[in-house]
Amino acid sequence: MRKIFLLLSLAFVHAGYSQSLTVDYIMRDPKWMGTSPSNAIWSHDSKTVYFNWNPQKNISDSLYAFAINATAPEKANANILERNNALSNAVYSAAGTQMVYGFRGDIYWTDVKTNKTTRVTQTEEQEFNPSFILNDEWIAFNKSGNIFAWHTKSGVLMQLTNIGSGGSTTGGNFNRSSAPINTLTQNGWLQQQQLDLFEVLKERKEKRDLRNEYLAKNRIVYNDTIKRIATGDKMMQGLQISPDARFVTYRLYQAPAGNKPTIVPDYVTESGYTTDLNTRTKVGNALGRFEFYVWDRQRDTLMLIKTDAIPGIQDLPDYAKDYPKRYEGKKPSSRPVAIYGPYWNATGTYAIVDIRSQDNKDRWIMQLDAATGKLVPIDRQRDEAWIAGPGIGGGNFGTRIGWVNNELFYFQSEATGYSHLYIYDTKTQSKKALTSGNYEVQELRLSKNKQYFYLLSNETHPGKQNWYRIKIDGTGKERITPWEGGYEVSMSPDEKWIAYRYSYINKPWELYVQENAPGKKPIQVTNLSMSDEFKSYNWKEPKVTTIPARDGQSIYARIYEPAPEKKNGAAVFFVHGAGYLQNVHYWWSSYFREYMFNNLLTDKGYTVIDIDYRASSGYGRDWRTGIYRHMGGKDLTDHVDAAEFLVKNYGIDKNRIGLYGGSYGGFITLMGLFTTPDVFKAGAALRPVTDWAHYNHGYTANILNEPVQDSIAYAKSSPINFAAGLKNHLLICHGMVDVNVHFQDVVRLSQKLIELKKDNWELAVYPMEDHGFVEPSSWTDEYKRILKLFDTHLSK
Repeated sequence: MRKIFLLLSLAFVHAGYSQSLTVDYIMRDPKWMGTSPSNAIWSHDSKTVYFNWNPQKNISDSLYAFAINATAPEKANANILERNNALSNAVYSAAGTQMVYGFRGDIYWTDVKTNKTTRVTQTEEQEFNPSFILNDEWIAFNKSGNIFAWHTKSGVLMQLTNIGSGGSTTGGNFNRSSAPINTLTQNGWLQQQQLDLFEVLKERKEKRDLRNEYLAKNRIVYNDTIKRIATGDKMMQGLQISPDARFVTYRLYQAPAGNKPTIVPDYVTESGYTTDLNTRTKVGNALGRFEFYVWDRQRDTLMLIKTDAIPGIQDLPDYAKDYPKRYEGKKPSSRPVAIYGPYWNATGTYAIVDIRSQDNKDRWIMQLDAATGKLVPIDRQRDEAWIAGPGIGGGNFGTRIGWVNNELFYFQSEATGYSHLYIYDTKTQSKKALTSGNYEVQELRLSKNKQYFYLLSNETHPGKQNWYRIKIDGTGKERITPWEGGYEVSMSPDEKWIAYRYSYINKPWELYVQENAPGKKPIQVTNLSMSDEFKSYNWKEPKVTTIPARDGQSIYARIYEPAPEKKNGAAVFFVHGAGYLQNVHYWWSSYFREYMFNNLLTDKGYTVIDIDYRASSGYGRDWRTGIYRHMGGKDLTDHVDAAEFLVKNYGIDKNRIGLYGGSYGGFITLMGLFTTPDVFKAGAALRPVTDWAHYNHGYTANILNEPVQDSIAYAKSSPINFAAGLKNHLLICHGMVDVNVHFQDVVRLSQKLIELKKDNWELAVYPMEDHGFVEPSSWTDEYKRILKLFDTHLSK
């Protein structure tokens, strides 16, 4: 009888009857939902799009290819993609007639006109980062921590640097040195003995010294030996050479000493023994230090670039005023910085560097005069909170700087409060904004002919994206993509086509191909993102609206409304994670399980709301930094204001409002239950941060500074300090192998709640789960507990 019932249930589903949702149903292996394509990459000839896909629901995705003139995608050999990726990252000569690329650790050079490819290297060592130098006649590349160059016409291979560990970083040894021999040392005594014994050695040394003296006076670059540059015990980063081959630049990193890593025990292992995982340090631990060097090959000089004269380098942060005794009578010191780049123009006559203060409150774009080591200010971006935003990022991550021509370079800045595109003219020393308005330029690419910028922005709505092109003078902006929703765009190498993943609120990602121009019709490549079973349920499109916050700002929200006959008068907040993340948008959410669970809650009569609280992405600088020095401040009051909005406008019982969320969402849940218990009656805190002094440095120090330097910020922001305020119902769920938010966080909070004699909370642990759960059984267990919490304490 049970077997007949199951068969009938499946028949109803496939016949188009709406499936009623259960936690077991939606939290199983997500393959049941359908399959979306990912990682679209164009072939080098711009005729084919490669992407990952799994239409047959195998154990993992396979590579597929869609040719422009094809009618359907076909399975492709994965080996094709490896070389294609290499070709996609090829570097072209200024005239576009040559290209060079790295593939499997070797360098390849192609004459574009004849399509003839020459393998430049074939070694066991890794050669990478190729570029054209010296009027595009030479190819420079990195190998074994040094720069080599290959002549395209003669095939001559030269080693241009001799950099290695050991010795002093402030100077170097010369194989051709004529420095006096110190006979008081063992090696010096032996060297002098050799010269005294052998006339030929003595004569060769004298000739070499005379020749080197002559070459130095006449500034001749070529020598048959290479200056030895020592890096000591520091790590070299960013090694590169200028287009004219005169200047070699690199950054040295000195790792901090004495930092203590945290240990995460893994209890359930194949061996039967507990394994200790060494993970990150905690916020406030010592940071490494950077030095930036320029080696002038023509003058044979090595320079450490000094940063003490950078404008504002000694500026104290505004929060220093809260600690007057700490800074009283102390002379300000220069803050440590990291220098990224340089970004050279094509001829090597102008170099730009991107400099970041280690406290991340300043970004300087400066000209580097490589011959003198002098830094010349171009643009300073100061933020008393922290520097970030699309295209700005930190260091090389997420930063967009490039040259339009030898005089104009572009970059992004939040100077207006939103990340926009700027051009700087090195001749007139003037800056011009090419985009403006209350929206963000989220992706950016300069066309190969240097006539257009292509960009992805949320110009029409914070939660809607589109692909545009704009002339390099800022005029003639044209929208290319056709629909409302979200896009992940990949442009073909010839820039005539775009491939994009597109999705809508209740429709997962599909792949499309379109000519890269306004008004062109998209070609749909895939159509299996929703299985028949998934489509059997009418997935809701939540209402996107705005809610007034107490400070006059508008909070963007998605509201799921139940049918009038099912409405139970209770409301549930879903709180997205990551802090700096957007979830009130018109594309398919990365929180697809939570989206389905919100549908389930709505079916049961709950009104569900999801807001982009203060610190969410997509809304500019002020919204991003609204939590500076007080996490659990405006981000929490945004939820409180939204709760009041639901009570006034949606008939919600103010005594039956709950919330749930993971990571940052779990943190907000704790702060809500601990500090505003009259607003939130039940909450599920999943993998929550309970004390920010125990989280990582890169994320936390931007927002709260460091615990020793700004203890006030940590005291206000850590839920463990407010645990005494718990008076309603709390569920905590945490993976025990979480290497992001450590299980220690909830262990410490549990002890605090025990000491406070609280008995209205429970903890569910998942011994084999990291921060993001993997096993369907874990997801199912967790969300059954969440549903039980709400049904028990919110539903009448």
